[in-house]
Amino acid sequence: MKTMTNGMLGLIVGDALGVPVEFLTKDQILNRPNGKVTDMEGNGTFHLPEGSWSDDSSMALATLDSIQSCGGIHLQDIMEKFVLWIEKGAYTPFGQAFDIGRTCNEAILNFATNHDHLLCGKTGEYANGNGALMRILPVCVYWCEKQSETEKDLTAEAIKSIEQVAALTHNHKRSCIACGIYYFIIKQLHTALEDDALNTLIQQGVEEAFRFYAKDKEAVSELEEYDELLDIETFAEYQESELSPSGYVVDSMLSAIWCLVTTSTYKDCVLKAVNMGEDTDTIAAIAGGLAGIYYGADTIPVSWIEKLQGKESLKILF
Repeated sequence: MKTMTNGMLGLIVGDALGVPVEFLTKDQILNRPNGKVTDMEGNGTFHLPEGSWSDDSSMALATLDSIQSCGGIHLQDIMEKFVLWIEKGAYTPFGQAFDIGRTCNEAILNFATNHDHLLCGKTGEYANGNGALMRILPVCVYWCEKQSETEKDLTAEAIKSIEQVAALTHNHKRSCIACGIYYFIIKQLHTALEDDALNTLIQQGVEEAFRFYAKDKEAVSELEEYDELLDIETFAEYQESELSPSGYVVDSMLSAIWCLVTTSTYKDCVLKAVNMGEDTDTIAAIAGGLAGIYYGADTIPVSWIEKLQGKESLKILF
């Protein structure tokens, strides 16, 4: 449970840090009266109190609640909990859903109409936003914990499950592969020893992901979208101007990993993600989930955790 709590807190805090400046460019953030983000803020894009978290956290919390209540991955139940989020404001800081991504919204409304989890996910090139990747952490950790309990190799089963959960909203192989890569990285972090270097663990996770997906003919061409991650040391030398922190899943994955491999603390990682601009909350959530697992929840500034809104919805973590 430690990995789940560390990762979820890392994700939610990152999300909350990014919410006030979502959609602003890097220059717009720097040119604000208070300049770049250095702490939890209120108001901003959605005019909400400091510590307010958004759809990234809500969908991850709904997924976690489903896993805990069902004792495993139940696709129909996950979608039902997403409907509760949109229609009833469950898993939110103030009882109302906000900042809902278009692809996620359409998929959930499809499910609310036809009640078929196999038909609700959006397909095609435009189903490659980051809305699956931002919420997949609980599923990845669930499978990491299952793998730790057995000597049997559960990789194929885990990836199939993770891709099925991703496809509930974003039913395109490119988006599913991003979630798969995330799993392989989390698996390395979950089993890491105390002195294992973060960049080495990420490199090992990426390499394992590429070995797995290289066996899948359907995945090979899409896998190439993530080639820049194959050499983490070279990737860590990128300048920020070479990245695009947009809502496109490949951009989001690259930006989040870059923030991880160019910093050495949880705090620096998520602040770097937020201050890149654009899809600030989601990039920080994706990066923050991994940073939370690696560095531990006890490295997240206590004041940031204390400022989180919606404590009732967060009880599931403790």
